[in-house]
Amino acid sequence: MDKKSKKPLKTILTIVISLAFAGFFLWFALKGLDFKVIQKSLAKANYWWVLFAACFGIAAYWFRAIRWNLMLEPMGHRISDSNALWSISFGYLMNLTIPRSGEVARATALYGVEKVPVDQSFGTIILERIVDLVCMVVFLGLTLVFKGEVIYSFYKNSGIDFNPDKILIILGILIAGAVLFFVFRKRLAHVPVLDKIIRFIDGVLEGLTSVFKLKQKGKFILYTIGIWVSYYFAAYLVCFALPETSDFTFDNGFLILVVGTFGMIIPASGGIGAFNLAMKYGFMALFISMGRSGELGSEVGLTYSFISLPLQIVIMLVMGLISIPMLAKARNRLTGNTVSES
Repeated sequence: MDKKSKKPLKTILTIVISLAFAGFFLWFALKGLDFKVIQKSLAKANYWWVLFAACFGIAAYWFRAIRWNLMLEPMGHRISDSNALWSISFGYLMNLTIPRSGEVARATALYGVEKVPVDQSFGTIILERIVDLVCMVVFLGLTLVFKGEVIYSFYKNSGIDFNPDKILIILGILIAGAVLFFVFRKRLAHVPVLDKIIRFIDGVLEGLTSVFKLKQKGKFILYTIGIWVSYYFAAYLVCFALPETSDFTFDNGFLILVVGTFGMIIPASGGIGAFNLAMKYGFMALFISMGRSGELGSEVGLTYSFISLPLQIVIMLVMGLISIPMLAKARNRLTGNTVSES
């Protein structure tokens, strides 16, 4: 079997595995629950709050696009905010088909309209993920401060077997491998295939270090705050759509955002199943900590997930589908300018 025939097969297998993950988690989330109860809750929901939440979901795209422009500036690239927005939207659309494929698709899309080298833009995307992780840790800290007992309850109900020793061993192996790679990188560069990998890593590292060269660090921090405040309200405002959660306080939003993010990390198509299961356990733990029924909490959590997750997917689909003609238009304009200059 040649490389060309292997690539579609690999893509199909990835999609099938991702859908299998989604199906399993969704089955596990719905197991033993009366779906008619959830249907009644969905029928009573106030969807004006959902529309309000969608505005914050879209705002996060725009803040991320402007911040990406700031990150590429130190490398000599001044890109259009709109091209950054549509490249990000296209990347999220690709994530709905093949999990984690959006990062490469986003960098490739940007190259098509701005000619920013893929390795450099990919480096900034990795940096974004690191910054997002830091922000996630901040929200986790806020959750531990205000809702520590709920996190513990969620941990007990999730059945997660946390073994810190195994994680330390894996981290040690990865660090040792990275050190050996950089020690012998000059010798490895003589091998053509490895030389390409080394040059790609160099481009990624340039993207990672771009944050230290930012001329507008204040704006970078401001846009980062804007992204995560938007995420917070996109998650929290959906609570007001349901009668059972309309009295949720501000600190409950921290928990919902953190648990939902954990659910979206699992490589299931569009977070389907994994997000629903995370919300089921999260709300169950939250209701138990309030002295309310855990069974009711799991039903409300699933109801919430059947509003919040489709909202996220619809935003991804709409923004992603709009991005296709917008990127094509920008690419044609770039090609036309290049031809006229020559």
